[in-house]
Amino acid sequence: MDELDRLDVQKNSGRHSSRPVLKSVLSGKSTPRGRGSPSFRRLNSSPIARRDGRTNGFNTDCFRSNRILLWLLLITLWAYAGFCIQSRWAHGDNKDGIFGGNDEIEKGFELSVSNDVLTDDIMIDVNQSDVKTMNMSHMAREMNGSHGVSHTVLSVRKRRKRSKRSSKRLNKKKALETKNNNEVEVQEEIPQTNATYGMLVGPFGSIEDKVVEWSPVNRSGTCDRKSQFARLVWSRKFVLIFHELSMTGAPLSMMELASELLSCGGTVSVVALSRKGGLLSELSRKKIKVLDDKDKLSFKAAMKADLVIAGSAVCASWIEQYLDHSVAGTRQLVWWIMENRREYFDRSKLVLNRVKQLVFLSESQSKQWMSWCEEENIKFKSLPSIVPLSVNDELAFVAGISCSLNTPAFTTEKMLEKRLLLRKSVREEMGVKDSDMLVMSLSSINPGKGHLLLLESVHQAAMKTPSGMIDDGQKFKKMLRGIEEKKGSDIKLLIGSVGSKSNKVIYVKSLLGFLSNHSDLQHSVMWTPATTRVASLYSAADVYVINSQGIGETFGRVTIEAMAYGIPVLGTDAGGTKEIVEHNVSGLLHPTGHPGTTILSKHMQYLLENPSERQRLGFEGREKVKKMYLKKHMYKIFWQVLYNTMKVK
Repeated sequence: MDELDRLDVQKNSGRHSSRPVLKSVLSGKSTPRGRGSPSFRRLNSSPIARRDGRTNGFNTDCFRSNRILLWLLLITLWAYAGFCIQSRWAHGDNKDGIFGGNDEIEKGFELSVSNDVLTDDIMIDVNQSDVKTMNMSHMAREMNGSHGVSHTVLSVRKRRKRSKRSSKRLNKKKALETKNNNEVEVQEEIPQTNATYGMLVGPFGSIEDKVVEWSPVNRSGTCDRKSQFARLVWSRKFVLIFHELSMTGAPLSMMELASELLSCGGTVSVVALSRKGGLLSELSRKKIKVLDDKDKLSFKAAMKADLVIAGSAVCASWIEQYLDHSVAGTRQLVWWIMENRREYFDRSKLVLNRVKQLVFLSESQSKQWMSWCEEENIKFKSLPSIVPLSVNDELAFVAGISCSLNTPAFTTEKMLEKRLLLRKSVREEMGVKDSDMLVMSLSSINPGKGHLLLLESVHQAAMKTPSGMIDDGQKFKKMLRGIEEKKGSDIKLLIGSVGSKSNKVIYVKSLLGFLSNHSDLQHSVMWTPATTRVASLYSAADVYVINSQGIGETFGRVTIEAMAYGIPVLGTDAGGTKEIVEHNVSGLLHPTGHPGTTILSKHMQYLLENPSERQRLGFEGREKVKKMYLKKHMYKIFWQVLYNTMKVK
């Protein structure tokens, strides 16, 4: 370095020493320079000169670098955003929950999880909060680079973790509900740990398979290939409309129809307007196709089918839309209505006369609907048909009635023996003695089925038994004296179907309230979950009660199923029940409402004291089923309906 340069450096260093040096707000290496490149060549190339250039943050070279300017803008924006976020959070301005850490939502969510009560609003808020928080954290990491994280980012990350944990709990809860929906309903409706409410028993599918040594999973098709129904169905396409997939009368009947059409060589597709219930897995097991769509795709499938069959009055909305979308020649539709209340008629009346064929379950139902149609001035081109339900082959097989499932190894005589073994095994599992009379009622639990009135009748009947007429104080005195009470017979009541999507929770709670106020029934009432494996339940029962109120049961498939197992039926003198049950021949009838409560109580007491009468009534009912209500009887009638509707040449 020459003398002139040294003087210049000393002069510059003296000038800077008189004021503070501005340090760069940025760190890191400067822009790389190519060795020998003309654009990066300086006159002063000493180390001191280069350091001086870096220390001045407002040097014009900094503004020439787009990278540095971008970093300055990003840091400024992030600082401003952080300030706004902290300010709004500190003042509680989080009404929309956009910051993902709303304490009220989190507390409400945690409380709802602990109580097993989840609302859709909370679930939606938690999910949206989780997504937005994750987006903010991702933006914070990009702005901040690989260096230190601000307090705001740490706070957002903590809230994200809390929200993520809540989301995991929510997903776990939803997965549990999806996996075993029936068990969730059972826990909500019927406490299993409180003896005041009785106990939950069943289902007994595993016991049934073990004793009977046969499972529905392994059975082959049940179609009678020589029947007219099979010849009509072969190679034709059908679309069946389910209003829901619950384990109740209408969906079960439609599932059995779909299974029969499929086994007879038809092509079957199912449209489920609601997927509530547990039949989806059953449909899958039976290899019945369920369409994912219930709108346009289902309309296209229906127009390509040879026949559409709707299985409930609730299908009215779908039918109306389909008729509007379809073209001439594709409106071959049978509407099999299985309800008998005015509210269902009002829902259906606008399209009743637009379908090809109306079908009812019983004479009383048909007359009731026709009278409503006269009131509304609705006229039909053809009269409705009546197709009553039937006992399917799986139940008839276990009941010991000849059907398509019988083989040389499983004759009717052999199945009667196995049914007695099944009865013994299931009653032992329930804790029911041989001398006890097991009364059963299987249906959805709602006011129309009359369960509360049934409980009152059971309570009255129990109080009239020898054991019920003695109070607890007298029993205790007898025990102290060493007097052994005579072994008597008790009434046991089994109520189903717990967990059904058709149950009314408020009504279930009223039943539980009645039982809690009548502790004498705590050992007399049992509950069973909704299931399709009911052969074991019928085998164990002694009496069946169908206590439908109002205008009565439309038909009552459970009624003929109980009769097939030789069980006497105690039913209301209304609706389709009085068409099936002949008073004092195959069962005993009582009035609807509270006047029928006392009479039903007397009927139960009478059958408790007279086992021979139970056998007589049960035998007559079983013979009637064999003559009128087997599967072959139903499909013989159904064949005529399908033949007329499809106009087969």
